[in-house]
Amino acid sequence: MQKKKYIYIYIYTTRALADSLSGRSFTMECKHFKLRKNAGSYFPFTFTDIRGMEQEEGNGVHPKDISKILLGHVQNGYICNAESPISEGNPKYNENPSLNDRIHCLVAVIPANSISLMEQTVIDQLRKVRHKARDLGIPQVIIMTKVDEVCPLVQSNLEKVYTSKKIKKKMKECSIKLGVPVNCIFPVKNYYDEGPGNTEMDILILKALLNIVNFASDYVQDQTDNEFMNE
Repeated sequence: MQKKKYIYIYIYTTRALADSLSGRSFTMECKHFKLRKNAGSYFPFTFTDIRGMEQEEGNGVHPKDISKILLGHVQNGYICNAESPISEGNPKYNENPSLNDRIHCLVAVIPANSISLMEQTVIDQLRKVRHKARDLGIPQVIIMTKVDEVCPLVQSNLEKVYTSKKIKKKMKECSIKLGVPVNCIFPVKNYYDEGPGNTEMDILILKALLNIVNFASDYVQDQTDNEFMNE
């Protein structure tokens, strides 16, 4: 059974390092994460966290590195270089990636309160990455975080997230700017000062994860079917 792999742009968790002061990407390496099921056992999918995109030239992940990651050429632990992409002579370069090495779903994580402020240079970079993923047949989704910061109604009652006019407006704006269909944009609230196990927050996160898993499973099945038919 193929393990599903996802690439995350702009994602930070308790295991992926983050910086609350700089407002810039803090992650430097291409890092794989697995979700533990129980002692010695993991769920059959992997998350790949990478350096974020930034508007200043020479900062953020190199677009060509993202293309190489999508194709499975970049191994776990590669340190991203904003000035130049990975080369074939790099010890972390995988010359002959298998389907299991490739990315099966492209996920961009974008704060809802930053969508209107996104510079055209960043939008252009994201669209180029989307075009590359499209050419490879890789499904694409956006996780729209910090929804509570753009809508007081949602801040007081997270269950209103899909009925909020402000959130719908942000989802449409994101869709228009980046070209991702609204049904592939998933609004979530970040854990900030809440205790663990907030049901309303977890439901939104799990809904996004379930859709990502389903999209990735469909992609893997399509690739497997194509390889079988070409034999």
